[in-house]
Amino acid sequence: MGVMAVMPRTGEEWTVDDLDRLPDDGLQYELLDGLLLVTPAPVLAHQRAIGNLHLLLRAACPPGYEVFLSPVDWRPDRRTSLQPDVLIVRNEAVATQNITAPLVLAVEVLSPSTRRKDLLLKRSKYEESGVRSYWVLDPAEPSLLALDLQEGAYVATPHARGAERAALATPFPVDVVPAELVRPAP
Repeated sequence: MGVMAVMPRTGEEWTVDDLDRLPDDGLQYELLDGLLLVTPAPVLAHQRAIGNLHLLLRAACPPGYEVFLSPVDWRPDRRTSLQPDVLIVRNEAVATQNITAPLVLAVEVLSPSTRRKDLLLKRSKYEESGVRSYWVLDPAEPSLLALDLQEGAYVATPHARGAERAALATPFPVDVVPAELVRPAP
């Protein structure tokens, strides 16, 4: 598995216009404050966790919200385009191509090539951009870290590991058991 690469650019910083011109080659291209982040395609365990979480959130999702799977570009500014693994937005924030409004929830599923990007870089951007809740699922442990924005900073809610149940209240009530998210469907 490859390692995430940060692609510097001579001269001007990358913008969303530059990103839109990149090839569709199976790699994930994201933009964070003008830096291009390139990540290899995710492994199957990562995809399984994303799919299971998407189904869980869709089942619990109340009217007025919509749950999406990556790749969906969230573009809070012209120098940033991120693709959370799972994201929730209010219905009125759904546009034709990209989402620019603050997310209600961003979820990242960790992999060896995305750990630093997800835990440090993306977390900071989500926090400063007003993303209300940020969850980090680690399928290797398995574990879930849920963070809620309070007075402009993320505060951790109860952490769940393995078969422990996290009873989360935001963005809406849902129980998450990390071990169940990484299991194959029966």
